[in-house]
Amino acid sequence: MVEVHIDYEGQLHCRAVHGPSGAEVATDAPIDNEGRGESFSPTDLVATAFGTCLLTIIGIVARRKGLEINGAVANVQKVMSNDLPRRIAALPTTISIPLPADHPERAAIESAALTCPVNESLRPDIDRPVTFLWEG
Repeated sequence: MVEVHIDYEGQLHCRAVHGPSGAEVATDAPIDNEGRGESFSPTDLVATAFGTCLLTIIGIVARRKGLEINGAVANVQKVMSNDLPRRIAALPTTISIPLPADHPERAAIESAALTCPVNESLRPDIDRPVTFLWEG
């Protein structure tokens, strides 16, 4: 279990502290939802969690197989719904991996990434296409 302590600081700003490490994250409501957009919004953190989870799982698989993937990049676009209730509608993602497209571990890496815990935790009606670019 991990505990995260979150303080509401006013003006739609929150500060979250990760219990085990003490690392902090600040949030603000987005401009299109009454905020100032001065930091990640809560839904931005969901998109961030999705992208970092994909890369983390890729990193775990790569490490286990003795592969170097430093320089891998995930770009996640967060698309909000146009109707109510306000929610994330899509998280189209592109992942660039510094290995050749014909790498023998390609299928294993892609398959493992798509089973990351965040992907498994998101609502099924959130569209989350993931494009892998093999650029080695």
